[in-house]
Amino acid sequence: MEFWRGSVFYEIYMKSFQDSNGDGLGDFKGLTSRLDYLADLGIDGIWLTPFYPSQQVDNGYDVSDYCEINPDYGNMTDFREFMKAADARGIKVIIDLVLNHSSTEHAWFKESRMNKTNPKRDYYIWREKPNNWESFFGGSAWELDELTGEYYYHSFAKEQADLNWANQAVQAEMEQVLAFWLNEGVAGFRLDVINNLTLVLEFPDNPVVEGEMEHVYDRNQRGLEQALEHIATFCRKEREVFLVGEISSDKLPEIAKYSSKKMLDVTFNFNFGSVEQIDAKSVFTSLNEMETELQEGQWPTLFFGSHDMSRYTTRLADGNLIKTKLLAFLMLTAKGVPFIYYGEEMGMPDLTFSSVEEMRDIQGTAAYYQALQRGKAETQALESAIEKTRDKARGPMVFPDGKPFTSGEPWIKTASLQEKEALSMWHFYKELLTFRKEQDFKDKEYTSLKLDGEILSYQRGKILFLLHFGEGEVVYPFRGQGRLVFGEADMLETGIKIGAHAGIALRVED
Repeated sequence: MEFWRGSVFYEIYMKSFQDSNGDGLGDFKGLTSRLDYLADLGIDGIWLTPFYPSQQVDNGYDVSDYCEINPDYGNMTDFREFMKAADARGIKVIIDLVLNHSSTEHAWFKESRMNKTNPKRDYYIWREKPNNWESFFGGSAWELDELTGEYYYHSFAKEQADLNWANQAVQAEMEQVLAFWLNEGVAGFRLDVINNLTLVLEFPDNPVVEGEMEHVYDRNQRGLEQALEHIATFCRKEREVFLVGEISSDKLPEIAKYSSKKMLDVTFNFNFGSVEQIDAKSVFTSLNEMETELQEGQWPTLFFGSHDMSRYTTRLADGNLIKTKLLAFLMLTAKGVPFIYYGEEMGMPDLTFSSVEEMRDIQGTAAYYQALQRGKAETQALESAIEKTRDKARGPMVFPDGKPFTSGEPWIKTASLQEKEALSMWHFYKELLTFRKEQDFKDKEYTSLKLDGEILSYQRGKILFLLHFGEGEVVYPFRGQGRLVFGEADMLETGIKIGAHAGIALRVED
């Protein structure tokens, strides 16, 4: 069985996890010093956000050198010591890789813009005239380059120029990048916005419906599946490599179709993780849809937080500890590959902001200035920025030992936690991860998946999971023989009495 099927991954936003030198930024030495904490918690793998040299326009997703370490985070020696220490603790490491675009500070782009006949010109996408395509950050996706008088394409910030994957030289360059990091021992890659890799190179205008652009021709285009198959084949020539795809889509059939034995192992389902509200029926519907849409043998991803979205303690549980624990229980017991976002095990909430100067994220600051350009008042512009900024989920890590994230000034203010609640959450996560390993249901399919009012139930192997999303106590009419193995409930003759927002597990006897 592939190692990732039984693994729980822990996403670390590099800037914010642990600073070792007092400059206010997380780094590899700090991360290495916290590996015992992660091993004690019980995670199996780490997903690292970009740590490459970068202008930091988009928090490292604008890469200026794919095979180096950003000095803010250390150097290659620090990275190798981290990898060695992680391996000694049995922790796999996957890294973020941005194949869709590079920074305009990358050497390839600098050569590409020198003149129209430069050998690297076709590494990027140039046109004499722009079409109507919009950046996913707002505004035109085309930027005029004064040096050659042509426009280059950027599906995100203008400092993030899209690479031309129709050019085999680009594919060969990226094969070298993949080989470099595989040689360094990484267990896999999280591939950023990977369905933007191919375009309709005739560049027809995208349709605009009620003022909103529909991204019809600038993602999910012909040749993408072949490109993903090629990447997967290259990576897996010598060993098992875990490939995770971020798909810029809210349509589950689109998200699911790139997960297959020939392409990506899993694709992130944001329909499940990034919703604004959640209840038993919506979870039941999502779990059923994932069962229906995924190909046989493929597994979904399970997460409620990431560096791109509001923290779920705030967004879905309104800061309520009991509700937060129920969602953690769901994420770590349902069928799929869980991804814990750093700090979730401490119940970290969203950061709050009083001015745009407190933000670093381009998505928030861009929303602020675009609102001002539309004539909005400063207070309204700030509201737009707060709604859009991803910094709310990127604050410095708060550890249960009380040691500070940094001895210097943190890059952004720290979330305020109630110590008692934070420690309760940490122990809950630790116990749940221990239970997950002990019961060994990681490779088990659902043998049942049901919804009874506000109680969601699913059975995997001998373990029956009951999740009560409602208020007050409720009795679930269980008539079989079973033993409570996780959580708290009263076993009655008429069934099982479960508290509000509680999750329990029963070992069902034959």
